[in-house]
Amino acid sequence: MDFYRVGDKVISLQKIMDEVKKILDLRQKGFSQIEVAEKLKIDRSFISKLEGLGEVRKGKNIAAIGFPVKNKDEVEQVLKSYGINYYLLMTEEERNSFINSLSAAQLLNIMGEYINNFKMFDIVIAMGSDFRLNWFKAFLDCEVITIPLGKSPLKYDVEVDIEELKKILDSIVE
Repeated sequence: MDFYRVGDKVISLQKIMDEVKKILDLRQKGFSQIEVAEKLKIDRSFISKLEGLGEVRKGKNIAAIGFPVKNKDEVEQVLKSYGINYYLLMTEEERNSFINSLSAAQLLNIMGEYINNFKMFDIVIAMGSDFRLNWFKAFLDCEVITIPLGKSPLKYDVEVDIEELKKILDSIVE
């Protein structure tokens, strides 16, 4: 194990690596920087700087967002098979549970965090109701490719056309 003495402190490189791995594992699972910071009791800005330090871009940077998605697991599998690691997919039940578990201030902060995260991508594939798709296009400063799931308000899960999703991914993934 590598230890470093800095002043009167002894620092473990392994402990740092273990904590960085926890942060990146949670972020890859879709947790926002704010959620990870709160969970691990660290500053959100540290997470942002850490991600910037290790960021590697190759080709187009693609993300996906969709709700209410009935075949969420299948959509997730397809996205992963094309190397899309940043996505936010929810069923209607998950979306309602998420919204109802937060105060208005918490919801506003987390939504701001998600918007900022999605703005870092060159392309976002958005799956949702007509109203939500317009909302995504208005808030994101990138190319938004839409897969309409129906007219607003959608109160039930809708199946994403997997062949359409694959066709889109085939055309944009290098």
